[in-house]
Amino acid sequence: MLQANQSTCALFVGTWVRDDTYPMYQSPECPIIDSEFNCQMNGRPDSDYLKYRWQPLNCQLPRFNGLEFLVKMKGKTVMFVGDSLGLNQWESLICMIHAAAPRTRTHMTRGDPLSTFKFLVSLRLDYGISVSFYRAPYLVDIDVVHGKRVLKLEDISGNGKSWLNADVLSFNTGHWWSHEGSLQGWDYMESMGTYYQDMDRLVALEKGLRTWANWVDNNIDRSKTRVFFQSISPTHYNPSEWSAGSTSSTAKNCYGETAPMSGTTYPGAYPDQMRVVDAVIRDMHSPAYLLDITMLSELRKDGHPSIYSGDLNPKQKANPDRSADCSHWCLPGLPDTWNQLLYTALFY
Repeated sequence: MLQANQSTCALFVGTWVRDDTYPMYQSPECPIIDSEFNCQMNGRPDSDYLKYRWQPLNCQLPRFNGLEFLVKMKGKTVMFVGDSLGLNQWESLICMIHAAAPRTRTHMTRGDPLSTFKFLVSLRLDYGISVSFYRAPYLVDIDVVHGKRVLKLEDISGNGKSWLNADVLSFNTGHWWSHEGSLQGWDYMESMGTYYQDMDRLVALEKGLRTWANWVDNNIDRSKTRVFFQSISPTHYNPSEWSAGSTSSTAKNCYGETAPMSGTTYPGAYPDQMRVVDAVIRDMHSPAYLLDITMLSELRKDGHPSIYSGDLNPKQKANPDRSADCSHWCLPGLPDTWNQLLYTALFY
């Protein structure tokens, strides 16, 4: 098997294989996991979901080496920008690095929109690495006008000024563009000076993503900054997608799922949003590196917090059909593989 060389290795096509050397860290040892992702602490009874490794079809993925990451990224800033899936990945990367250098002096500031975790000094080695998360669920700006939240489909400068000095930028967006009702994050959308109460959500996503792509092309010096875009993270609320032909399944969502899908493809629907993402990135002057985690994550119906999220009260936990979280991911868990792929793309 070749070690992953990106010109010859299809990193994102493969299968999940059992590997008892995983996970790469244990949740009690990591100082940063939010309760909503901390499935073991919240009583998840099974642990096999922690024991899988992503195996690309024609090469070997390098194992994440946290000390190597600290050395190679010395003095640099890694920034995740996006929604709570970006938060999921940010916390995962911190846990993975921390597990390799647990005695490193660290410093954390948590805020909204910006949170930063710094790895400072270990055994007289001065690392000075910042791993940040900037919350911007749509990437583009939201302004409050006369008490109403306005999603500005052509304006990103308010958020963007905070991203200029990062050495590695990893962006994600997607889920919030389809939220409706009380979950919707805006009251109006504004495009080209016109206010809309609503529009086709894929059209809105494309407008917002083209604003982001133009901003990256015009503001980021690609000789100094690596730019990644994380593809759409799938949800698992519809068991008919993965239990095709089975009429005996009583499951309503991912609750009770304990193993990944076998094989290399997911029988369910591929997210429509990915067509938009692909088209926008292709049109960039200097395309972002697409961390194409959608299919490999589709196979992980077992990786969500389900009812083992600290955000749920006992009444909600007793009603998994309505309350299970099948969109975020447990930590340790799947986002560790996203970061293993990010690590591979950065260094191999």
